Amino acid sequence: MTDTTQHEALELTRTIRVPPSVSPEAQAAIAMGSAAVPARLAEPAVFPARDDNAGWKATIAMMDENIAMGFGMRADVDAAVAKTQVGEVDVYRITPAGADASADAPVYYDIHGGALIAGGGDVCRIMGLSSAARVGLDTWAVDYRMPPDHPYPVPLDDCLTVYRALLDVKRPEQIVVGGGSAGGNLAAALMLRARAEGLPMPACLLLMTPEADLTESGDTFDTNAGVDYVLVNRLTESIDLYAHGHDLTDPFISPLFGELSGFPPTFLQAGTRDLFLSNTVRMHRKLRAADVEAELHVWEAMPHGGFFGAPEDAEMGVEVRKFIAKHLPHA
Repeated sequence: MTDTTQHEALELTRTIRVPPSVSPEAQAAIAMGSAAVPARLAEPAVFPARDDNAGWKATIAMMDENIAMGFGMRADVDAAVAKTQVGEVDVYRITPAGADASADAPVYYDIHGGALIAGGGDVCRIMGLSSAARVGLDTWAVDYRMPPDHPYPVPLDDCLTVYRALLDVKRPEQIVVGGGSAGGNLAAALMLRARAEGLPMPACLLLMTPEADLTESGDTFDTNAGVDYVLVNRLTESIDLYAHGHDLTDPFISPLFGELSGFPPTFLQAGTRDLFLSNTVRMHRKLRAADVEAELHVWEAMPHGGFFGAPEDAEMGVEVRKFIAKHLPHA
């Protein structure tokens, strides 16, 4: 191993083993995912220019295929699904078998991930099924519009539009808001927008490995680069497409930089191999500093988004449901 310091940066050459500290299923996932990392690092993805809409739409279509494949492995969910529309925004209403869908029942408002540019349409439905199964609640999965046709602020505006509609039919204490990755960014930004517009906070908030800082300045964007085999490196190009020239430190774009007092009780999740671990840790500390009840759950060796089928993923679901039950006693 080489350990040298140049220009205040630590340079290391090292071997990172598959840890024996996780389940056999997780070990297999790590081994398979990590095997592809050298080739991905040697030939990084090439992205279109920001104004190349056709090129971006082709790139997003490929991303959607990969997301659907990954989530499809855990989307075998017994649920009723109905597609509705709120203004110009499509919403999938997903009711898992056994979930209460009555007027007085709680609702999970799900904001999907996808690097701020992917995960729309039927992929939103697939990811919504996974989320609904994890929380066990009647779910509204918002299919917010995205770049290249609809950069910021349209995606956040769409999330706010649907939250307003949800408040028309549910009391705020009946609502749980959550999102993963890019959806975690939008879920947190939605709280800032809702507060700014005088709307009530939901009962609680779930931020699953959130992309809370679009400057991507946290430590694990370096320490976990290439270690996280789901997200090998930064989302620089898709962030640029999404932000469309806006300041990345604007709290509505990077909610980590917002004033977080008054946020609802918040559950935060990440893994030790997650590229977004720093985002999650820093968001947790920022919430705690604002006197917000916040729980941080970090899983051993987990990459971004989970292991897609290991026992650790089931354990995550148990912790999520415990948190929801604490804040929705009648759920």
